[in-house]
Amino acid sequence: MPVKSLSTPRRNLVIAAAALLSLTLAGCNSDVSQVYSSSAPPSGKTGPVRIALLASSSQNGFNKAVYDGAVARAKEYGDVEVTIFDGKFDSQTQFNQVQNVASQGTYDGIVLVPNDNVGIAAAIPAAARAKIPVATTLFPVGPKLTELKPQVEGIVSTVAADTEANSKKLAEGAVKYCEGKDPCRVAILIGQLQFPFDNLRNKAYRSVLDGHPNIKVVATGQGNYDRDTSLKAMQNILQANPKLDVLLSNADQQTIGAQVALESAGVDLTKMYVTGGGGNQEAIKQVRAGKWAADQVDFPNSMGKAALEQVVNAVRGQPVTPVIDANTLGPVPVIVTKEILGEHPDFTGEWAD
Repeated sequence: MPVKSLSTPRRNLVIAAAALLSLTLAGCNSDVSQVYSSSAPPSGKTGPVRIALLASSSQNGFNKAVYDGAVARAKEYGDVEVTIFDGKFDSQTQFNQVQNVASQGTYDGIVLVPNDNVGIAAAIPAAARAKIPVATTLFPVGPKLTELKPQVEGIVSTVAADTEANSKKLAEGAVKYCEGKDPCRVAILIGQLQFPFDNLRNKAYRSVLDGHPNIKVVATGQGNYDRDTSLKAMQNILQANPKLDVLLSNADQQTIGAQVALESAGVDLTKMYVTGGGGNQEAIKQVRAGKWAADQVDFPNSMGKAALEQVVNAVRGQPVTPVIDANTLGPVPVIVTKEILGEHPDFTGEWAD
């Protein structure tokens, strides 16, 4: 997920909110999928529906694809409007947006692409009190990072995948590549280790890699979901480790930046095991060309459609699906290789960076 760092005061506020949430959630009913699925809509809504889409950043390609998917589904309804809010890659900004939407009385539902899935949870009950259902995409909201079932009152549906399992699959591909190589030198490029899901991804990689004595993780860099930052991070890694066999990256933008640094240093990527995450159009091209060994694919446009539909169902008192496995929304498996893409010649990716 694309995220940016917080200033210290804002970070402390989010951490405090998350701590408060962890103390109070134990007493809440975690099965909240029925809150908005009764025969009567929460607001008696029978006419037009207004949805606020709270993007982690409205300038980000992944978020734009979620928005485009939601708008496309809204047009199919004919009486649903979607307005995007710019979270500016700032957790406190998005926290405030949830509270503002809950208090304004302008919107009937929320589709959320969370910056901080743990900290934002403390803002969601305000939406629940205002009878504004929320569907979260990409990540679950709440303290349990691998629990897709709604954990917080107000979240009616989670459209996401098991991030830990997906990360392990990428690492398992690296293990297979490293068979017979001793040492097999691995560099990890992660978004920001201070964020819960990036830390989870890194631990998932290591839980697989560390069980193989021939594999040596020689460096872990932070790419911040940014090409330029990742280019510089890889340049620094190469200065200390000119010989690499594997690059595990959790974001396509990061791998694209790292690729520039690697190729500038004369590295032939086709002889490495290089991964990305997100399934953007450039990543799919690189996997098809054989320069990247694998990519973990997301389907943000389809996620936006699915989340919008669940929120509208909740507003109108229709049945809501509390968990939608995002891995199942696209035409290809979650981990793609050149061979797999050869079986799906028309797939180009659902978003552009």
